[in-house]
Amino acid sequence: MALDFKAEWAKRPWWMNLMWFFCLYMTFIYMPFDMFWKPVAEDQEVWFGFTLHGWYAKATEPLHWLIYGAGAYGFWKMSPWMWPWAAVYSAQVCLAMALFGIIDGRGDWVSSLVAGAIFLLPTIALYRARPAFQESARQAVAAAD
Repeated sequence: MALDFKAEWAKRPWWMNLMWFFCLYMTFIYMPFDMFWKPVAEDQEVWFGFTLHGWYAKATEPLHWLIYGAGAYGFWKMSPWMWPWAAVYSAQVCLAMALFGIIDGRGDWVSSLVAGAIFLLPTIALYRARPAFQESARQAVAAAD
């Protein structure tokens, strides 16, 4: 079992493993809680920096769940379709973080831009990770032959 774990861990860079585990957590722990146990009155979802509340938030939760589930599967399999879509979603998070504090009134321009810039790091890393996803596809084809 330890060898299987090491082989699975070695499929992707360490930072991508962290993203994979984050997607697993969101898919199997947080999103089910958010959808099925959190009261509608407390529900909030952020899209492109705009916060949705109540039933509007509840209605968009399945889309977030789908995105995290697709991310968990895509990182697990190192699916080629993850490039560039993981980077595109991460760029949306950068935009959302930069706009959220300003739109929601919880921050100023400086703190909002710093938050967006922090999320720019994984966005750039995911955009530059195309070879990792392509290599995984080549290995899968070679194993099937």
